[in-house]
Amino acid sequence: MFQVKKTILDKDPRLMRDVYCDTLIELAKNDPRICALDADLMGSSGMKPFMKEFPGRFFDVGIAEANMIGVAAGLSATGKIPFAHSFGVFSSRRVCDQIFMSAAYAKLNVRIIGSDPGVTAAYNGGTHMPFEDMGVLRSIPQITLLEPSDPVMLGDLTRQLADTYGVYYIRMARKDAVSIYQDGSTFEIGKGNVLVEGRDVTIMASGIMVAEAIKAAIVLENEGLSVRVVDLFTWKPMDTELVARCAAETGAIVTAENHNTLGGLGAAVAEAVTRTCPCPMEMVGTDDRFGQVGTEAFLRKEYDLTADRIIRAAKTAIERKKKH
Repeated sequence: MFQVKKTILDKDPRLMRDVYCDTLIELAKNDPRICALDADLMGSSGMKPFMKEFPGRFFDVGIAEANMIGVAAGLSATGKIPFAHSFGVFSSRRVCDQIFMSAAYAKLNVRIIGSDPGVTAAYNGGTHMPFEDMGVLRSIPQITLLEPSDPVMLGDLTRQLADTYGVYYIRMARKDAVSIYQDGSTFEIGKGNVLVEGRDVTIMASGIMVAEAIKAAIVLENEGLSVRVVDLFTWKPMDTELVARCAAETGAIVTAENHNTLGGLGAAVAEAVTRTCPCPMEMVGTDDRFGQVGTEAFLRKEYDLTADRIIRAAKTAIERKKKH
């Protein structure tokens, strides 16, 4: 079970990449099947401590991401549990066919980590800024897509993946994150977390947008609106039951994602809404644009991935509900 921190939205002192590496080391000490792969990004991914601890179970394949997925699939076929990392753009669209054929179609056991999603790529710019990674991978049968919102969730999900079977993709920021959950919280893959209860509108978010959703809810509550906030960290399989319940109980939904709204979280939620309980929906995301160079703060404003935009979308959804 999860618990939300009382001092929510404080900056977490732990870097996401450090939590990922430390958790894998913890797992590898107890399970000789755990191994890690990287594509010439050991420093960026923070995986040097793992390599030092387990030199025989760390594979730097160089700038050859498609080959990395093939190697990970081969390791899985021999009984290993591989965790393969690169930047999100190279862990998704560059290796899509290898994920499809070598991992998913072959029914193997592979974890793929895509770091620096969306605007968190910052100075790496448009070529390294995945606004489409989850959309690219979402149509692959039986793949599981996850976006942890803070270090506590990342650690728990990584531990769970040591004891599950299948193809998993995790998109995660490498560095800074805010604290949302108390230490020791656990999470159920495939189930969203209701962080704040409300009646007038539901905001469904993941990753860095969960904090923005909470900020938006606070402002809207001060204006007399009752806002439900859901951390929808599993994009696939979608928690259709929760989506349907929120649609029925609040009658309006806003999605917020650090991703293109085409094929992204908003699209996945909309599919669930139309199949269960249709209601007015608004989507906050990058709206079919390429990335660019800049600080994360600048890019959040440039692409309007902000609490202010969520507030506007929520008010629009509520107005549409009144006419519905």
